[in-house]
Amino acid sequence: MRPYTPLTAGTRVALVSPAGPLKPGDLDRAVANCKTLGWEPVVGTYADEKQDYFAGPDELRIGDFNAALRDDSITAIWCLRGGYGAMRLLEQLDYAALKKNPKAIIGFSDITALHSAVALKADLCSIHGPTARGVLTPFSEKSLRAATSRKDQPAGVAPNAITLVKGKARGRLVGGNLSLLSAMHGTPWQPIYDGAILVLEDVNEAPYRIERMLLQLRLSGDLQKCAGIAYGQFTNPAEDASIGGTTRTIADVLAEAARLCKVPAIAGIPLGHIEEQWSLPLGAEAELDADAKKLTVLTL
Repeated sequence: MRPYTPLTAGTRVALVSPAGPLKPGDLDRAVANCKTLGWEPVVGTYADEKQDYFAGPDELRIGDFNAALRDDSITAIWCLRGGYGAMRLLEQLDYAALKKNPKAIIGFSDITALHSAVALKADLCSIHGPTARGVLTPFSEKSLRAATSRKDQPAGVAPNAITLVKGKARGRLVGGNLSLLSAMHGTPWQPIYDGAILVLEDVNEAPYRIERMLLQLRLSGDLQKCAGIAYGQFTNPAEDASIGGTTRTIADVLAEAARLCKVPAIAGIPLGHIEEQWSLPLGAEAELDADAKKLTVLTL
């Protein structure tokens, strides 16, 4: 898969909102984050729009995104936030422009839809990392700098992770938000799981919902095609007592899915709806050492 153009000092970075609307202060923090990283922020014309639970109508959101794709002076697109709405844009993205000028696309959560689409339609790596409005801790900033510059290692040992299935695996990094992957399953935007190192995260989901989404991937035959699994954080799990027992945890669910797939797997890497997170170049070759609780990006 093709690498994105590395970001350097002075790089022009488009700040766009392809999904949910911003809150007061978000745009100012995003601009400040850009400047802290040494990049020149280019705010999308409609970045601060709002319509229902979207950052403006589809035509405005895709207009901003495609304008950034077609602007040769812009090296990367940093999505301002996730939320919901990116899937609605997939059929209208200018993939030809992205093939011509391989820009880094940065974000996570709902941005998983865009990561999958650019991998499939433009054969291009992209960065599963903080959204532009997020709070950048020193840990997250270091990993983001490494991933965007393509000079240093953005991942490594996850000391707080748990080994679920021992062993080593090597493959392309694929994945992101489990809910989005489940929603795209069976569509033309579904990732190619064969031989991949699958990274997963989610938020606000009850254990049985996480189990159902993983079960869908396994029953389709795709989950077990992966070479390895590195689970991130499944934060703020929702509770739903309506289905009965509440003792089965997300940890139980993740461990069972990994054992059934019989591939090296760990749980608890710094990935997801957390401030301290890795920025991972999806599509790049990586190695998972489940015994050492280590994920290494091999190609940058």
